[in-house]
Amino acid sequence: MDSKLDVSKEIPASITEETWQEVGWLSCSLSVDVPLAHFTVRDLLLLAPGSVLRSQTPKGSDVPVSVNSQLVGWAEFEVVGQRLAVRLTGIE
Repeated sequence: MDSKLDVSKEIPASITEETWQEVGWLSCSLSVDVPLAHFTVRDLLLLAPGSVLRSQTPKGSDVPVSVNSQLVGWAEFEVVGQRLAVRLTGIE
């Protein structure tokens, strides 16, 4: 399922295609954070493919989405085929 977020209505008129070409190459770090209670370094070292972790976040709850450690929005987890995905539900 390929879908793109259409934010064209939210981009200020002063931001042009030329501006995007100037900064489009900049890398950024995107993270979706899920709090895990009582998660230890030992638990981290024992992680392997197929590991399942229990979180205290209720199913269907929004989780924070950050770019370069700055909160930019909220998302929810979703299963798409055999993959876990996040669907953006709100922008800060």
